[in-house]
Amino acid sequence: MKLLVTGAAGFIGSHVCLHLLARGDEVVGLDNLNDYYDVSLKEARLARVVEAGGDRFTFVKMNLEDREGMAKLFADEKFDGVINLAAQAGVRHSLDAPFDYIDSNITGFLTVLEGCRHTNVKHLVYASTSSVYGANTNMPFSVENPADHQVALYGATKRANELMAHSYSHLFGIPTTGLRFFTVYGPWGRPDMALFLFTKAILAGEPIDVFNGGNHRRDFTYIDDIVRGVVSTLDTPAKPDPDWDSANPSPRSSNAPWRIHNIGGGQPVELMRFIELLEEALGIEAKKNFLPMQPGDVPETSASVETLVAATGYKPDTPVEVGVRNFVTWYRDFYGV
Repeated sequence: MKLLVTGAAGFIGSHVCLHLLARGDEVVGLDNLNDYYDVSLKEARLARVVEAGGDRFTFVKMNLEDREGMAKLFADEKFDGVINLAAQAGVRHSLDAPFDYIDSNITGFLTVLEGCRHTNVKHLVYASTSSVYGANTNMPFSVENPADHQVALYGATKRANELMAHSYSHLFGIPTTGLRFFTVYGPWGRPDMALFLFTKAILAGEPIDVFNGGNHRRDFTYIDDIVRGVVSTLDTPAKPDPDWDSANPSPRSSNAPWRIHNIGGGQPVELMRFIELLEEALGIEAKKNFLPMQPGDVPETSASVETLVAATGYKPDTPVEVGVRNFVTWYRDFYGV
């Protein structure tokens, strides 16, 4: 297939591109290479993809919110499918730079929907987030539960994406599937995520900030498991749900070709246990600075992934012990530590 992957220099996006290229697809990767975090890391990820792809990979540097540029890209390339992973990420950054989230996650997502609409894209898969569950504390998080009480603008923009996608699936028959990601980690990860921050601080002999007194639980999901889930979702276009009842509507499906799935590890890990595993992999005990919970954060995430399993056969099988060791091996090699 000929595919568009947005966020191609990102953590998840670069891994997805490599997987698609390895199986023989033609990929156009889009990214704006912004400086939200270290641009050289993004460039290094992108270099791996360029090397692996050869003439089957094309890179386009562009902002999603560039209406004319995005419309031309879709019109010129005529994609079979789209995987939209580009977004302004991060809960805490949304407290300081809210307009970044509207530009990228709302206006930018609209350009993707419009491109799919006008060029008859066969399936749009896009990144949502576990953050959409907001104030909900009913564990594990299920796509059958409402997601209407947002606690940060980041989650609100991603929930808006789900609703925008439904309107386009309903009006124009575009198959769309949203995947709510749960704490993705692994080699080539994001420097603003806990595992990266902790590793950097511990190796430098600096204390790590442990929020909520360490009483967090997270559904950590290894990158290889995520990639397999994303690609298998792409290969399973959303269809109208014949059992959907407008008098008792399910929040995960529709009479339009629209679906929402959780994509997570399904085995939440206590933060202190996660830190222990990191200490073991590094061979260094961390100095810990215990702090209260941050604004916009939630104490626990846990994913119910039954619908994704039923739809695609998704099966996360990387133990967190293995995933943390793999990250540390990559980090030491990449940074020469």
